[in-house]
Amino acid sequence: LHTARSRNDQVATDFRLWVRDAFTQMDEGLAALQRALVTRAGEHAASIMPGFTHLQTAQPVTLGHHLMAYYEMFRRDRARIADARARMNECPLGSAALAGTGFPIDREATARALGFDRPTANSLDAVSDRDFALDFLWSCSATALHLSRLAEELILWARQPFPFLRLPDSLSTGSSIMPQKKNPDAAELVRGHSGRVIGSLTSLMITMKGLPLAYSKDMQDDKPPVFEAASLMGLSIAAMTGMIAGATFNTDRMRAAAELGYATATDLADWLVRQAGIPFREAHHITGAAVKLAESRGPGAGNGGMMRIVATCGLALALAGCGTVSPLTPPEGAKAPDAPYGAAATPSADELLRREALAAPERSVELRRRSEERQDDPFDLPPE
Repeated sequence: LHTARSRNDQVATDFRLWVRDAFTQMDEGLAALQRALVTRAGEHAASIMPGFTHLQTAQPVTLGHHLMAYYEMFRRDRARIADARARMNECPLGSAALAGTGFPIDREATARALGFDRPTANSLDAVSDRDFALDFLWSCSATALHLSRLAEELILWARQPFPFLRLPDSLSTGSSIMPQKKNPDAAELVRGHSGRVIGSLTSLMITMKGLPLAYSKDMQDDKPPVFEAASLMGLSIAAMTGMIAGATFNTDRMRAAAELGYATATDLADWLVRQAGIPFREAHHITGAAVKLAESRGPGAGNGGMMRIVATCGLALALAGCGTVSPLTPPEGAKAPDAPYGAAATPSADELLRREALAAPERSVELRRRSEERQDDPFDLPPE
């Protein structure tokens, strides 16, 4: 069994097999999380909530549209996983210590038997390459960033003065001294785990940055950060899936919040452009003046107060100046005459994932095509 083999190529092969399985498990977890997001988005496709920029009320959106933003983030994460998994699927076995072997082995056969696409091309690279582990940690880090962003929103939404949701009791804890507390512990742990995952990537990058060819004992430290990141990602994805599936959204509170802060000001400016033919620059100015006047009349004016002020003051003069006498019928909430691009109705989970599967190219074929293009232009020079 030892003939034509070395610990170097066997460890490299075993590690690739482990990482390949870890990629598959993470992809399956993300697919389950996507299904939970699509299911809840479908339930709340018409639930109005405030959209934020700078954590301030900006424009009304729907809860379904908001949740689908995270679906898109995790879709990109799964695409990164597919790319990295296709790129790493080459078998180092037969590279021996560093220079290959003189025995007449069949590397194609062992590669096929282990589920690899092909043997590695260079024995020196094969035993010293840990790019596949770095790709795995980068995929984990990008996914952890997205999980952390979603966790932060759940933490904010579960607290006063929002509160936009209640998290499941099974993923929350109480206080040892304050009986009224319900802490979003699972979301906070997901947010905290992201730092450890990113630290794992940094750790292995620094380990690898100064190693000459071929194998060095430093590489024995390649596995702890990968194992830790894989474990943390499994916990974080499962916890987030449970929180999304089990959360109770306070849609009445969300809609009430969307009616504060003049969130429909942009809709009103757009309405002025459509109905009165006013240039948007002027419509922006009129609406801004109406907001200031509404603010001066107190917080109770709200969006409706802003629209009434425009209808009775600045707009009357603006319409007269344009020769228009059309009555003002303000838009209702976030409802616009035409759905904005990117805000279409949310399809079902099965339909969305079916479309994604049909549209996804064969990643290994695509990577091969790109490689051939680079061979035609080894310097990657742009066309003249």
